[in-house]
Amino acid sequence: MESYQHFSTIAKNYTEVRTLDLDPILYIKNKIRNLPKIEMVEVGCGDGRYSLELIRALGSKLHLHCIDTNPEMIKYLQVLFVRNKINNFKTTKASAENLPVEDNSVDCVITLNAIHHFKLSEFLEEASRILIDDGYLFIYTRLQSQNLNHIFGKYFPLFYQKETRLYGLDELEDTLNGISNLQIQSIKSFRYERCRDMNRLIHQAQYHHYSTFSLYSEKEFEQSLNEFKQNLKKNFKEPKNIKWNDEYSLLVINKPKKNNL
Repeated sequence: MESYQHFSTIAKNYTEVRTLDLDPILYIKNKIRNLPKIEMVEVGCGDGRYSLELIRALGSKLHLHCIDTNPEMIKYLQVLFVRNKINNFKTTKASAENLPVEDNSVDCVITLNAIHHFKLSEFLEEASRILIDDGYLFIYTRLQSQNLNHIFGKYFPLFYQKETRLYGLDELEDTLNGISNLQIQSIKSFRYERCRDMNRLIHQAQYHHYSTFSLYSEKEFEQSLNEFKQNLKKNFKEPKNIKWNDEYSLLVINKPKKNNL
């Protein structure tokens, strides 16, 4: 419930406070570039910031079905797409565990920085159900281990401890091994050099850049924010030039043809 309320509250400013990485989009584009037409379902589409880049990368051969549980996020996605004169899409309010999509009907299922909000095994079963044979599931996420080295995980008190929703790679692999007709084809790691002004980082925390911040009590957050400021001042000489590395992983999962299982 806290997560749902968080996304309803932040929807208007979500693109402003979140970082968008194009590398996974380009990687996915290269992976499916030979498909003449692409029927894709994006689960946990949010306000459409990644959805827009998918359509820009894949062009008119892509038809994108954007699914999210939060109507506020979907509303801003629709505004974004209308503003950019995009019409090769549809939106649906639905959960990741109960996708309103026909069996064996889509080429790709994709979820970007959202898997930790899903019931994993139920979502994977749904993805398997709706994918055609030889279809792809792409999961882009920060792993639990990667969260510790993030600027907030390292310097914002309680951030790493409170964020228990992120999956470890072992957990993802074990759960996928339990889905009989999905196979991990590859795991691609991404590493980004970030640089931010301290005031920008503080702004992102105050506007709940990550839903993790919604897990704090008001008192915990204020105390942690003050400590975060002190930690940055102590560990970085230039407050306008705070540098760190972000790490993410992209799981490329295939639904093999039945005679290949």
